[in-house]
Amino acid sequence: MKVFAVSDLHLPGNQAKPMDVFGENWSGHFEKIREDWKNKVGEEDIVLLAGDLCWAMALSDAISDLSRMKDLPGKKVFIRGNHDFWWSGITALRASAPDSSFYFLQNDCVRFDGLVVCGSRGWACPGSTDFAAADEKIYRREGERFRLALQSTEKLRQEGDKLICMIHYPPFNMKKEPSLFTELFEKSGTDIVVYGHLHQNAGAYPLVCERGGIRYFLTSCDLLGFRLAQIL
Repeated sequence: MKVFAVSDLHLPGNQAKPMDVFGENWSGHFEKIREDWKNKVGEEDIVLLAGDLCWAMALSDAISDLSRMKDLPGKKVFIRGNHDFWWSGITALRASAPDSSFYFLQNDCVRFDGLVVCGSRGWACPGSTDFAAADEKIYRREGERFRLALQSTEKLRQEGDKLICMIHYPPFNMKKEPSLFTELFEKSGTDIVVYGHLHQNAGAYPLVCERGGIRYFLTSCDLLGFRLAQIL
């Protein structure tokens, strides 16, 4: 079983949102991702999608984009991003999944063979360029939600299981200073963290780095050249 990751696909969601306005490299970007996905991923593999799937405002509009992924191989695990306004009640979302290969995480987790994956959206961290005084309350609230997500892993995780955490926002600032999120990851024995959110403004954030014994993967699709990153 292999594990891949990609995020920030920004599919249209029945909206007039052509992505090539952000650069010619975005032209036909989903077709590029699909081709790479089909070349790499087997039916028993896992693909982690760390938020900002599409521009839809309602679940009914997001279904068309989710359905476009139905024929792609592997188990697909999603978390919510800051642009996923269509992501409402988790019960309705799970009931609307195109088939059993779709998994939606919201402050909780799922276990596969030898692997537990948990996830939550997160928020901008102190010291980030987009962090303001008004963000402190949301940051702490999102930290609590991640604490609940990690708490849920204790019921499923078995000896020898690897733990992967999915978070949409970068879990640290550009200096990689500690945050509520990194402290929770380290206390829980997390092995890998997958995040996205950043695009051309990624700056000092590398695609892969290590901090506190944990490997961190930045998986925004444009930064990956519209390919999936293999993380396990």
